[in-house]
Parts: sequence; C-alpha cells; structure tokens
Amino acid sequence: MKKVVLASLLAVASVAPFAPYSFAQPQAAQAGQVQMSADEYAKYNAANTATTPAAKAAAFEDYLKAYPNSAVKPDVLAQLLFAYSQSNDTAKTLDAADRLLQVDPNNLRALTFEVYLRRTDADAMTDPAAKQAALDKVATFAQTGLNASKPKDMSDSDFDTLKKAAMPTFESAIADDDLAKKDNAGAIAALKTEVDNAPVADTQKPSPVLQDMLTLANAYYTSNPPDYLNCTWWATRAGYYAPPALKPDVTKLAQYCYAKYHGSKDGYDQIAALAPTSLDPPAAIANIKPAPKPADIVSNLIATTPDLSTLAVSDREFVLQYGADPDPKCAGAATPAAAPASADSSATAATPAPAAAPAACPTNADKAFNSVKGKSVEFPDVLVVSATPTKVLVAVSDDAVQSKTPDFEFDLKDPLPAAKVPAAFTKVSLTGTYSAYTSAPLLITMSDGAIVPKKAAAPVRRPAPRRR
Repeated sequence: MKKVVLASLLAVASVAPFAPYSFAQPQAAQAGQVQMSADEYAKYNAANTATTPAAKAAAFEDYLKAYPNSAVKPDVLAQLLFAYSQSNDTAKTLDAADRLLQVDPNNLRALTFEVYLRRTDADAMTDPAAKQAALDKVATFAQTGLNASKPKDMSDSDFDTLKKAAMPTFESAIADDDLAKKDNAGAIAALKTEVDNAPVADTQKPSPVLQDMLTLANAYYTSNPPDYLNCTWWATRAGYYAPPALKPDVTKLAQYCYAKYHGSKDGYDQIAALAPTSLDPPAAIANIKPAPKPADIVSNLIATTPDLSTLAVSDREFVLQYGADPDPKCAGAATPAAAPASADSSATAATPAPAAAPAACPTNADKAFNSVKGKSVEFPDVLVVSATPTKVLVAVSDDAVQSKTPDFEFDLKDPLPAAKVPAAFTKVSLTGTYSAYTSAPLLITMSDGAIVPKKAAAPVRRPAPRRR
C-alpha cells in the first residue's frame, strides 16, 4: 500500500471528527440524549476510552455483539472503521466499511476506504474480466461518494472539507475504470475534475494528484485520434514537479507528443518554461504550429524530387502509405460527354462514336512505385521477420526494423531447402525485382527473389618473418 495515499486516507477519516453522541449518566438521561442502561454504557465507555486501535476495535466488536441494535450503531461502526484502518488490517477495514454502508449508505469515510482498498486489489488482478468487474464495482462506490448528500448531524463546513478531501480518490477511481474500458473521454473528464479541484500544493509535489496528471497526459495520448497538444502540456507540467528518478521518462513523453504535433522538438523549451506558471494549458499552447499533414509532405516530396527512383527506402514507403491523392497537375480530368442528338435530327446523320474514357490520373504512390517497378536491386543485411522455402518477409526501413514488422516480401524464384530457410530475426542479403505494393498494411512485393550467398572471407596473409 502506498504510504502517501494511506496517510491521505487516514487524514480523510479524521478530517471531520466522528460526531460524538452525548451520553447521560445511567438512569440520569436528559431530553435529547441517548439513554443507555448501566451495563450498555459501561461497555460503550470501555471501548471509547481504549488507548490502542486494536483494543478499541476489539471492545467495540464486543459491544456490537451484546447490543446489535444499538442506537449508536453507525457511530460505533465508524469508529471500528477508523481503528482497523489505523491497524493496517485491510480485510477488517473493508468489512467495517461494508457494515457501515449497510446502515449509512452515503457515509463518505466508508466509501473512501471502499474505493481505495478495492481499487488496489483490482489493479493487482491479472484476469481481464475479473479486473474489469472489480473496477466497475469500485467506480460505483466512487460515484455514490460524489453524489452523497450531507448527513443531518454534520455541519456544512465539516461535510465540505470531508467531501473535498475524498473527491480526488473518487474521480481517480472512475478514470481508472474508464481507461480500462478504453473510454478516454470519460477518463479525461474525471481526471480534469480531480486536478482542477485539488489543492494547488498537491499538483506541485509528488502526490496521487500529480500521478493522475501524468495519467491525464497518457489519456490524451492514447485517445483516438490522439490529442498530442494536451498530452504535451500535461506531461510537461507533471514532469516539472516529478521526482528526479521519474522526470526523464515523463519529459520523454512530453517531448514525443510535442514532436508528433509540431513535427520536431524545435521550440519545446519555450513550452517547458511555462510549466510552473499555469495549471491548465496556457494560451501559448494554441500558437504551436502543427506539422504538415502526411498528404502535404508527400505532395512536396513528389514536387521536389526530379527522379523518384532515387528516393530513400523510408521516403518511398512514406509516399506509398500516404500518397493516395492524385498528382494535382494531372490533366486527365473527365471530358464532358457529347450532347445527345435532338429528336428532329436527320436520320441519315452519322452517329458520333462514343468519346474515349479519359486516362485515370496516377496517385502519388503509383508514381513513386512505377519509378522502380521492374527494377532489380539488392538489399544487404536486412532483418528476417519470417520465412518459408518460397517466401521471405523482411524489415528494411528503420521503422520496420525497430518494430520488427515486415515491409518487404521476397517471392523466391527457386525454393529453398528446408535447412537453408533463414531463421527469424537473423540477417540476410536478398535480390529481387519490384513487382507490387499495398499501402495498408504497407508491404512491397519483390519477384524473382534470391538469397545472396555470403562472400568467403579473404585469407589473412601473414608477413614473412624478418631475417636477422
């Protein structure tokens, strides 16, 4: 259990002291006070004055066994909850919270412990279905806490203090449940509510709230489509106040999202300098110039490359993936069809031949591929992803090698003996002829493929020994 969170929960449990009941001395009760027999009062008083959490819990359990329908049962269960939590007895703390909610369904202290302890258990689960069911239950407790109304015996200020202290725990749990269900929008709404209403100090030091600022950045990053701009800001802000050991990883996420949005890391330092000045994204964030769209990059690459066959492999692959638009300079637009003959046209007039269909404009991807189609090339030392006697799938570009994803398929001209089939993730040299491609997923097919034999190492010549 995280000590910082446990300490926070214990603070929540004691923010608004348990509303004390005023007990009259036996047989001397006054109006408005809870009356007890001498025996009941003795048991209650013994528990209430116990000096250790364990002793207090045992005494109150003994009291409830003797007086299960006590008028002060909610108060006793609340004190049991606090005593067990101070003893770090998770099972009995949850049991006390369950029992308290049976008699007081909106008790914020009980709901806070239910959410935190059950979420801790859920996060440790490995079975996806069981984990999701557990997180859903936690989120239900959390939403009940957010909707809880003030008890009649608690002051407005005490209730507001208690609810404000518990709110981050509730919103964070709801966000955790939403993220598990890939509901990023719901998670972002919960996390933003948590962060915006948390004490400012908790956003500027290692705390559960600061941790959730990083979770917020990741929620923006993993949205569909990704929100790189908000990811940049929240990761930057979290990274500024993160502990030194975590700062490099958090900053790496911030810079990655910035580069994905802007196209490079240029100018990120100016954004990082704003981290301590604002919690929410400052106005300057909106001034970050977005990177060109892939289609725009392709068009510029086509326009500025006189010989497309000279494109680097990575550039050619980029064009094949994102070059679905036709060349805007293509003049193959459809020619208007000839007007049909009128009803009074001469029957002897020659019927005009149908106009020839205009030639289709090639896409930028087609232009890039046609510049090398039919050409035979050799690829030295490429990474094998998988292979059979008739086919070798390899990773050639840097991105493909990094992700171990094939971007080239070599259809072998002559099948390989089983013993000669290259193993996955070894390197081979291949020759082949550009034959076809697909854009999604990207895969370039090479026909007439063959593995290039490794050259025998040249013999090492040793110098003749010198004569003395």
